[in-house]
Amino acid sequence: MNNKPVKIVETVLRDGHQSLAATRMRITDMIPVLEQLDEAGYHALEAWGGATFDSCLRFINEDPWERLRTLKKHLKKTPIQMLLRGQNVLGYNHYADDVVTEFVNRSVDNGVGVIRIFDALNDVRNLEVAMKAAKAAGAHVQGAFVYTISPYHQQENFLQVAKELVQLGADSICIKDMSGLLAPYTAYDLVKALKADIQVPIELHTHYTSGMASMTYLKAIEAGVDIVDCALSPFAMGTAQPATEAIVAALEGTEWETGIKKEQLYPIADHFRSVKKELAETFKLNTAIDIDTKVLTFQIPGGMLSNLLNQMKEQGMADRYPELLEEMPRVRADLGYPPLVTPTSQITGSMAAFNVMLGRYKVVPREIKDIVRGKYGRTPAPIDPEFRQLIVGDEPIITHRPADDIAPQLVNLRKELAEQGYPNASMEDVLSYALFPEVALQFFKNNR
Repeated sequence: MNNKPVKIVETVLRDGHQSLAATRMRITDMIPVLEQLDEAGYHALEAWGGATFDSCLRFINEDPWERLRTLKKHLKKTPIQMLLRGQNVLGYNHYADDVVTEFVNRSVDNGVGVIRIFDALNDVRNLEVAMKAAKAAGAHVQGAFVYTISPYHQQENFLQVAKELVQLGADSICIKDMSGLLAPYTAYDLVKALKADIQVPIELHTHYTSGMASMTYLKAIEAGVDIVDCALSPFAMGTAQPATEAIVAALEGTEWETGIKKEQLYPIADHFRSVKKELAETFKLNTAIDIDTKVLTFQIPGGMLSNLLNQMKEQGMADRYPELLEEMPRVRADLGYPPLVTPTSQITGSMAAFNVMLGRYKVVPREIKDIVRGKYGRTPAPIDPEFRQLIVGDEPIITHRPADDIAPQLVNLRKELAEQGYPNASMEDVLSYALFPEVALQFFKNNR
C-alpha cells in the first residue's frame, strides 16, 4: 500500500512557537523530548534560523549557537533544518558575501543539515552566495520561493523561480506560503506543474492563518508533493502549521501513509502543551490565535495585523485601523507587489500606517526608498516611474545584484568587537554581532 510515503518536517522547535508564542521557547523546554523527536521518523526537524536567532539573544538570554550545538548533541538521526533569508541571513538588511558564506559554514559546522533559503522578493540573485556556500559546506540545500497572490504572480512565475533555484544547485524546492494564501486546488495545480518540470523533491510549507492549510496539504499530496511541514498540535493551527498528528492520521491506510506512529507523538505533544502554558504565563503571551480569513483579501500575515493594530492604538488612532487595512494593498501595489514576508511585510505595513496617520507618502522611511531604488532586489512588478520620482527623485537605480555594492565586512566587524573589549571573540560571536550589533553586545556583557 505504502508506495508514496509523504515525509514530514516537524516545525514545533522553530516555526510553531515563532507563530504562536512569539519565538520564546527556550532550549530547556526542548531538551526533555529531543530524543523522542529524533526517534519519531521525521524527514527533518526545523529547529533553527528564522526569528529564533534574534529572539535567543534579545529576549531569553541564550546563545543561539550554543542552542544549535545542544540540539545536535541530542538529535543523532534526524537532520536539523534551518530557515535562512538569503543575503539577509537572519537580519533585516543585506550583508556582504563574506558574512553570508561564513554564517552558512558555521551553521553547518555547528549542526545544521538542511538549509531552506529564500528571498523576500523571490530575486534569485539574492540567494546565489548562500546556496553556493551551503552546497560547498555539504548541507542539503533547499531553494524556496515565496508564494503570494497579485496580478503579477502567475503559476509560470513560480515555476520560473523554481527552475532557477534548481540551476543554482537546489537539492529540493519549497513552496513557502507564509500567509496561508495557497488555496487547495491552486496547490494541486502548482504541485502538478512543478512535479512535471522539476526533478528534485517538492516540499510545501503553509500557515493555518486563513483556515485552508490542511485542505491545501491534502490536495498537494494528491498532486504528488513529497514533503509537508507540520507542527505538533499544541503549536499548530492559528497562524502556525497544520497539526502533525492530524496529517499523520489522515494519511493512514492510504498510499501516502507517513510511517510515523501518531501514538508515539502523543506524549511529546503533552510535553509541549505544558511548555506552551508556561510560556504564556512567563512572557504574558496570548497563544490563542484565531484564524483570520481576511488575510485572503489583505494578504497580511496574522502576527503583523496585531502589531499594526497595536501601533494604531499607541497613536490613539485605533478607529482608523480599517483605513489601514484598505491602504496596505495600495502600498503593496505601489511597491511592485512584493510578497509580504520579513522584511517587506514590516516595511509595507509601517508605510501604510504613516500614510493613514500623516497623509499619503508625506513621510517616507529609508527602507521604502531602498525598495524603490532596487536595493533589496527586483520587485515582481516594475515600479511606476512617476511613483519612483515621487519617492526617490533622481537617485540612481540599482539594477545589478544589490550585494555587489557591499564590501567585505568580517575583518572590520572583528576589529570593532576587539575595540568593544572582545579581542578573542569566536567567529560565531563575530557573526552574532554582525547581525544584531547592539543586542549581541548586551548579551556578551551579561554572558562573556
